[in-house]
Amino acid sequence: MAFLGISGMQYSGETFPDVRIIVAEDSNVFTSMISTRMNELFGIDVEICRTFEDLQAANELSDDPVTLAISNINLPGAENGEALEYLIDLNIPVVVFTGTFQEQTREKLLSKDIVDYILKDNIFAVEMLAESVYRFLTNHRHHVLIVDDSPTARALLSSRLKRYNFRVSVAESGAKALEILKSNPDIGLVVTDYNMPDIDGFELTRRIRGARGSHELRIIGVSSSTNRLLSARFLKVGGNDFMLRPFIDEEFYCRVNQNLDTLVQIRAATARK
Repeated sequence: MAFLGISGMQYSGETFPDVRIIVAEDSNVFTSMISTRMNELFGIDVEICRTFEDLQAANELSDDPVTLAISNINLPGAENGEALEYLIDLNIPVVVFTGTFQEQTREKLLSKDIVDYILKDNIFAVEMLAESVYRFLTNHRHHVLIVDDSPTARALLSSRLKRYNFRVSVAESGAKALEILKSNPDIGLVVTDYNMPDIDGFELTRRIRGARGSHELRIIGVSSSTNRLLSARFLKVGGNDFMLRPFIDEEFYCRVNQNLDTLVQIRAATARK
């Protein structure tokens, strides 16, 4: 049965019996809470690793690949972050669950291309962790198109979205974007730059809206301009959201999630009619 999470994300009520999740955490309270919630929501029996030695054994003694790891930064036997380094070196996707957080910690974590980080600083921490896990397990169902004439910008946004397990296509121009959209009707989100040489972001949005409404496809505009009126103009031609560069990873992912959550809810409501 479908229901909403604390952020407005819609759970489908489905289970994931073939998913393998390792929890590297030494706190009895949190391991109990995480285990219970993952089983209740997803039917997943997580594997608890309370020490670095346990973590190594869980990986080395099983041939089944790890779908996702939930890891504290420090574990007994790995007090300097070795457990996190170990998981990343094995290319295992990681959601960091930590009570230790400073700006330096954040920069270090994001530089390692982790999936997400959740802070243990509020009563909703485990619920937020569950939402992060669910997004990772289901984001592959969302197809996102990045439109930007800058190869660097395309690569950056694409890598960010792929880190979160989205399917991603890229276009170097507005004309190419329209071509990709025509051949990929499953695209549910377009992230487009404003300033492009052939068809700018406004005109691209206008043309997209001539074929597909907001109930079918969401559009986020981005720009490095200092002109604050761009956001109003963009929304007036059919955009759903607008971001000024430079933006941080967390803000970008939050905006993407909010737009896709809205799209999922619209589709669910339409299906019930």
